Amino acid sequence: MMAHGATVLAARGISMQFPGTLALDRVDFSVRAGSVHALVGENGAGKSTLVRILAGIERPTSGHLELDGAPLHLASSRDATARGIAMIHQELNLLPNLSVTDNLFLGRERVRFGVVDRAREEQEARHLLDRLEQRVDPRTLAGDLPLGQQQAIEIARAVAQDARVVIMDEPTSALSAAEVAVLFRVIRELKARGVAVIYISHHLEELLEISDSVTVLRDGRVVAEAPAHGLGIGWIVEKMTGGAAITGGAQPAAGNTLFSVRGLCLRGELQDVSFDLRAGEIVGFYGLLGAGRTPLFESLIGLRTPERGEIRLENRSLAGLPLGQRIAAGLALLPESRQRDAIVPALSVRENVLLASRRGLCLSPADERRRAGELVRDLHIRTAGLESPVTSLSGGNQQKVVLARYLLTSPKVLLLDEPTCGVDIGARGEIYQILRQLAARGMAIVFASSELQEMLALATRILVMASGRITAEFTAGEVTEEALVAAASPLGLNPNGGSSARV
Repeated sequence: MMAHGATVLAARGISMQFPGTLALDRVDFSVRAGSVHALVGENGAGKSTLVRILAGIERPTSGHLELDGAPLHLASSRDATARGIAMIHQELNLLPNLSVTDNLFLGRERVRFGVVDRAREEQEARHLLDRLEQRVDPRTLAGDLPLGQQQAIEIARAVAQDARVVIMDEPTSALSAAEVAVLFRVIRELKARGVAVIYISHHLEELLEISDSVTVLRDGRVVAEAPAHGLGIGWIVEKMTGGAAITGGAQPAAGNTLFSVRGLCLRGELQDVSFDLRAGEIVGFYGLLGAGRTPLFESLIGLRTPERGEIRLENRSLAGLPLGQRIAAGLALLPESRQRDAIVPALSVRENVLLASRRGLCLSPADERRRAGELVRDLHIRTAGLESPVTSLSGGNQQKVVLARYLLTSPKVLLLDEPTCGVDIGARGEIYQILRQLAARGMAIVFASSELQEMLALATRILVMASGRITAEFTAGEVTEEALVAAASPLGLNPNGGSSARV
């Protein structure tokens, strides 16, 4: 391991040209042993392209890499791993049909006498999971774990490699506050061992807490670099956006009741959930990981079957209706995991936009292309063209592609589960503005988020969940962060199971 402070990995004059897009323009970037270097920028700024080059996934158009000051040529991600460079991807990269242990040691199996030593692997897996405070059986299939624990497995896999450089691309996007604290402890342990960490996050507060230095990318160029100590969020936002401000809008007036839920129960996950939505409302469901927000949304759209309860849209019961019929009735859901449940990587932007419309709409190819083009324009989706691979888009633009898909179904009620997960501050503001415009046209918008600032910025009304039930209701302008946090705590539930607060 190198001495603390020595440059381990560096990019020198890196440029990356894609058809119609210069993703990186002569970028210089380096990371030192025993330090955390934050890489920030809006979606499309070039962050993911740069770290994919550092991890051997992409080859740059020009420029070169250096390891310990010597030229570094990476032919593949496996080559990077062999040189001590590990990456935790923003989009989960686990194999769902393999166990946790198999995922942790895939390609690095522990072999004894020519046979995989399963006992040793499971023992090491348990040690890694204990280190991350994850109570998970190493024999569990990765696909059976909730999203937050899958993210923890990704982190454990990188830690298991004893890498010299660990690249973390949005590592906390699916983690609870307690799990983030554990991750930060592990990062500090890595620093103490002389490991260099490259850290990407749209959560600017946590980024400043854990980082030693910050580099800001904008439009594929390095626009600022500074020690993290003493920096504020305002400085980062200004450098990221070039001074452009994110502005809100007037909150729409709510209309008549459009959607009603009564006594919804789902074994072990939802307990007597009831609420109403009015046309033009933007209602936020706030809660910690495991509070029940995702099971609630999946029950509303028909992916889960509650034991009891009633769901009515425009006074029409949705009981017994499958997913497709609920979409046709005017309900749509943007799922929590964009990559796993929404985006089809092999398809183009146009094909991804049109997936839901083909459930029932009869459009000619010309009409399909025209409508897709209109939505790409109206939602300000930044793409080289409709036929570009959807994977060539930034995370924020991919999220807008998914939103465009469901807008084609003309929903009356739009459900969004963590709508800005992995989305930068600029694209986040654009998504907020789109949702406000939809609400102003009479659509009911319902979103789930674990981010306090998102709740306060977007919701006209906030329903708080804990342990599968609604524990509090607040109106916009009359709620504090302290009240939200208190209501979201399972300890805040009253003995009778009712709301602990209501404003």
